[in-house]
Amino acid sequence: MIHMSFCASLAFVLVRVFKLVEPVTMSRDLYISSVVPIGALYSLSLWLSNSAYIYLSVSFIQMLKALMPVAVYSIGVSLKKESFKTDTMVNMVSISIGVAIAAYGEARFDTWGVILQLGAVAFEATRLVLIQILLTSKGITLNPITSLYYVAPCCLAFLFVPWIFVEYPILRDSSSFHFDFLIFGTNSLCAFALNLAVFLLVGKTSALTMNVAGVVKDWLLIAFSWSVIKDTVTPINLFGYGLAFLGVAYYNHSKLQALKAKEAQKKTALADEEANRLLEDREGEGIGKRNESQN
Repeated sequence: MIHMSFCASLAFVLVRVFKLVEPVTMSRDLYISSVVPIGALYSLSLWLSNSAYIYLSVSFIQMLKALMPVAVYSIGVSLKKESFKTDTMVNMVSISIGVAIAAYGEARFDTWGVILQLGAVAFEATRLVLIQILLTSKGITLNPITSLYYVAPCCLAFLFVPWIFVEYPILRDSSSFHFDFLIFGTNSLCAFALNLAVFLLVGKTSALTMNVAGVVKDWLLIAFSWSVIKDTVTPINLFGYGLAFLGVAYYNHSKLQALKAKEAQKKTALADEEANRLLEDREGEGIGKRNESQN
C-alpha cells in the first residue's frame, strides 16, 4: 500500500508537473470498465504474494513464479486470446513438472504459503490477459510510468480496504511497531526505480534484453537467498527449477521469434505498398506523357 501511494505520487509529478511522459487519453467510463478491474487483480496479486513471504523462502517463491507463463497461456486459451498449440502445451507441462520437482525437494514446504503464492500467480496472469483484452485491443498502450499513473491510485484504494480490517487493528494494538521513514522511504524508492528502469530499458533496447535481465535476476535472487539469507536450497530444488527454467526460456524464445516474424511481415507489407505506389505513379506519369505527345 505504501509502494502504491509513493509510486502514484511520483508518477503524477512526472506526468502532470514535469510532463516527462505523455498521458493516455482515457474517459471515465473506460477507466472504470478497464483500469479498475486490472487494479483490483493487481492488488490481490500483491496482497497474496507478499503474504507468501511469511511462510516460504525467497528462493522457493522465485521457483513457484516460474509457473507464470503456464497460468498466462492457460487463461489466454480459455479466454480465446491465445490459440491452443500442442507443442506449447507440452512445454507448459514440462514447466509444471519442473516446479513440482522443486516443490518436492523444498526443505521449508508450507501448504498455506504455496496456496497464497499460486493464488498470486493466478491473479497476476489474469491481470496480464485482461490488459490485452481491455486496453491493448482498444489501442491503448501503457508504459510502466503511465501504468503507475492510472493503476496505482486504484490499487491503493483496493489495498486500503483489507488493510483497515486485517492489519490496522494489529498495528494499533502493537506497541513494538514504529514506522521507520528511512526503511519504508528507500524501499518505496526502489519500487519506483524498478518501474523507471524497465521504462528506460525497453525504450533504449528491446524486449529480448528485458527477458535476459529477468532470467539473470531470477538466478541472482536464488543465489542471494542461499548465500546471504541462508535459505536452504537442495539439489532437487535446483534440478526442478532448472527444468522449469529451460521451459520458460524456450517459451520466451518462441514468443520473441513469433513477434519478430510478425514485425518482418509488417515491414514487407509496407515495402510492397510503397513499391506499388511508386509503380502506379510511374505508370501515371507515362500515360500523361503519351497524352501530351498525342496532343
